[in-house]
Amino acid sequence: MTDKKTPIDPITHDHQRVNIPTPELAPMMDPDDARPIKVAYEQRNPDLDPQLIWRGKDIDQTEITVDAPPIYLQEQVHPKAIIEDLRAGGQRNGQGGGADLFDHFGITDDDREAEIEFYRHHRKWSNRMILGDGLQVMASLAEREGLKGQVQAIYIDPPYGIKFNSNFQWSTTSRDVKDGKLEHLTREPEQVKAFRDTWRDGIHSYLQYLRDRLVVARELLTESGSCFVQIGDENVHRVRALMDEVFGEENFIAPINFQTAPYATSNYLPAVLNTVLWYSKSGSPKYKPLFKEKTDLKSIDLYRQALGPDGATRILLDKEEVSSGPRDKSFRQYRLVSLISQGASSEPQPLQFAGKSYLAQRSSHWKTTVSGMYRAMKALRVQETKASIQFRSYITDFPISITNNIWTDTITGSFNDEKLYVVQTNPEVIKRCLLMTTDPGDLVLDPTCGSGTTAYVAEQWGRRWITIDTSRVALALARARIMGAKYPWYLLKDSETGQKKEAEVTRSAPSTSDTYNDIRHGFVYQRVPHITLKSIANNTEIDTIWEAMQPAVEAALSDLNTALAGHPEPFEVETGGRKGDKIDFTAQGEVELPSGEMAPANGFMEWEVPREAPDGWPDAATEALAAFWEARIARQKEIDASIAAKADHEYLYDKPYEDKKRVRVAGPFTVESLSPHRTQAVNEHGELIDEHDAASGKRGAGEQEAENYRTAILENLAKAGVQQAGREDRIDFTSLSAWPGEWLAAEGRYMEGETERRAGILIGPEYGTLQRADLVAAAREAADAGFDLVIACAFNFDAHTAEFQKLGRITVLQARMNADLHMAGDLKAGGGNLFVVFGEPDIEIVEDGDKLRVRLLGVDIFRPATGEVHSSDPDEIACWFIDTDYDEQSFFVRHAYFPGAEIPYKQLKTTLKAEIDEEAWESLKRTESRAFARPKSGRIAVKVINHLGDEVMKVIGV
Repeated sequence: MTDKKTPIDPITHDHQRVNIPTPELAPMMDPDDARPIKVAYEQRNPDLDPQLIWRGKDIDQTEITVDAPPIYLQEQVHPKAIIEDLRAGGQRNGQGGGADLFDHFGITDDDREAEIEFYRHHRKWSNRMILGDGLQVMASLAEREGLKGQVQAIYIDPPYGIKFNSNFQWSTTSRDVKDGKLEHLTREPEQVKAFRDTWRDGIHSYLQYLRDRLVVARELLTESGSCFVQIGDENVHRVRALMDEVFGEENFIAPINFQTAPYATSNYLPAVLNTVLWYSKSGSPKYKPLFKEKTDLKSIDLYRQALGPDGATRILLDKEEVSSGPRDKSFRQYRLVSLISQGASSEPQPLQFAGKSYLAQRSSHWKTTVSGMYRAMKALRVQETKASIQFRSYITDFPISITNNIWTDTITGSFNDEKLYVVQTNPEVIKRCLLMTTDPGDLVLDPTCGSGTTAYVAEQWGRRWITIDTSRVALALARARIMGAKYPWYLLKDSETGQKKEAEVTRSAPSTSDTYNDIRHGFVYQRVPHITLKSIANNTEIDTIWEAMQPAVEAALSDLNTALAGHPEPFEVETGGRKGDKIDFTAQGEVELPSGEMAPANGFMEWEVPREAPDGWPDAATEALAAFWEARIARQKEIDASIAAKADHEYLYDKPYEDKKRVRVAGPFTVESLSPHRTQAVNEHGELIDEHDAASGKRGAGEQEAENYRTAILENLAKAGVQQAGREDRIDFTSLSAWPGEWLAAEGRYMEGETERRAGILIGPEYGTLQRADLVAAAREAADAGFDLVIACAFNFDAHTAEFQKLGRITVLQARMNADLHMAGDLKAGGGNLFVVFGEPDIEIVEDGDKLRVRLLGVDIFRPATGEVHSSDPDEIACWFIDTDYDEQSFFVRHAYFPGAEIPYKQLKTTLKAEIDEEAWESLKRTESRAFARPKSGRIAVKVINHLGDEVMKVIGV
């Protein structure tokens, strides 16, 4: 075991978030906070016609009303604490130092006394994973938590088409989802509602679904914010029209087309592209360009010439040499660029170059000033062509090219790891969208979480994130993915190491200012020069260098001409105004060049001097030639260095510098869910919408249908009864009648042996979760009314309800309702038990010296008729968590185990293999925990999650 530990750290954010309740503290909420509201949003500006019309769209309705229920904090996860505990466990050092890390989730110091005052105070920022309808969650974030105008980028990946398998995954263990296959239909109520609401009326429902979410998403964006919608070719044209309506066509930025597969099969033209539509909230979105190396682009073919240090040029004929650069690395690869722009100059701009005169063509002008053009000539940046002169643009001047809106390197598998989810976006696509439009510390939101790719990418690049999904399966996958993620440690600009690196890159003295590791200052990025004609033309230092070093060049040239005077062999000039003419070294006087300049009849001008001495030249001439080129090359090196130093540069925002010796894990995040309460309608001004208004269309059809919900449940309950673990434990009702209670909806009578029993029936929300507080209230009402037990029927139970089995003499059965009851005519499935009692974790506490272990035996299925308990197989458990010091206020994930799923720590295991022994890694797959210290609170909590995303929790006093 190594003594030196690899540093493991997350990036944390010096931001705050509103203090929201946990289920444990929900009973202490102010009634006004707990009361759900409806919020109205203006859906469109009628002046922006034309608009897209679909069946069910009320073109005269100016508002959209959305439920904004409270959001409850279910779990608090700090991946570093889990890894540190694992490392400590591997070294047999007990529980480790994870407990202190969870202080991050606390209320800010200024608000410490306000722990149970919700929405009025703030806590330290932690990223968020929220279970619920994205529309309602976004409305709640905007209206209850004040995030309106706070989100910098929103990435939406809605279903592409109307096939069920394009939307949902039914289990964490399988991505094989076949459309129309009954056993692959999800049974999650939120998912069923999403599917039913989205596809009940085909494309018409889809457009309504997406329009509502875009309207609320726009409200969350900052004025410089961007919204990205990923869509396939099936609906891209409709979504483009829809986004024009919501955001305004003037705020359309670009369609991004990215390749998803190398090939496809089709009866006609194969389609291998998807599209991301990019809109901004205003006309001035935040934008940071991304770049690609030119060697990766077709534009590399333009750089087909090379210039040697002596000024010699040659053509690159070999395609490989064009792509990889000249074989002689002293040559610089370049292309020729026009020096002329459209539009006549106010006065003539004659130029003399290499003994010739040049004038911009009629109705055109030089791209820079005459003095700037001469500086470019001094820098050897000008080359004569057949009819004019052009600018030499070296590939190293700007070795990158800006990324455009066609991405062909995004084929699935090019960048991402193994797919986790049936519909999983390539991380590279989301990465580019976020890097172009956000800075480190900015807030990113994804209302279509899926496998959590947006959250995964945002975490890597130091962005805060909120991700939302209706699927428990999706969040189970995303939670494990984020918990086990390993990221590069990018150097923070606001850090000592970052300051040193910045000084190294810029060749300046390190900053002496204090550092605070504030992510909002960004990372230290790699950068490349951006040399342009303008930067050269404006570089007056070139004149200074020329004046200082030109005398040496001219002196060497004079010595060369003197040494060749009287030489009998003439020399044919290859460049400039005397190209093709021969210099007679025995001649006298001067000759006039085409430019009007005078040149010695028996000597060279600077641009005419050859690199190699011809045979027969005297030794004195050969020595003078060498001195000439030495002086000229020295002058050129100084000019090139000046050009590089004075040039602008571009930051490579996708290439920050890394500290290879450090490991980064995800920062703290929370898992949250919506409240299930009914809502009352309030407009955007907080005013109550009366029932007449609601009937007039300001309330959705879904609420009008809810009146039939209770009747339908009771009818099915009377027919199907309640199924326990075995057939012999089935509860069949002899009668079932309505009951006028506040919590209990019906009275059911059934026989237990020869004795008739009375059961109070509690019906949970149609779309939502039944809370522990609901069970407590129902049990008290049942006791007052003389019932024998309570049967709570719900599609989903909060994890905290699992431990609540009895209140006094009243037994409480939790009967999970089959999602077929949701499906009506949309997703009819075969027969089966409609109401099944679901139990609690079967747990055993094991003493281990002065420490404790938890042994998970399965999940109990309670049989009230016989008093027996049946445990499920541990392989049916996807993961289970322990809060080893449960404070009865919130659940902290201090231990995490994955007995029935892949361990999400593969990359970390490779990095930390020498520091965490194999037994500690193996413990992650077990159903018996590592040892931990006895809790100071005297309680622990165990949460178990199966492959379908169902959660149960049990609190144990130890």
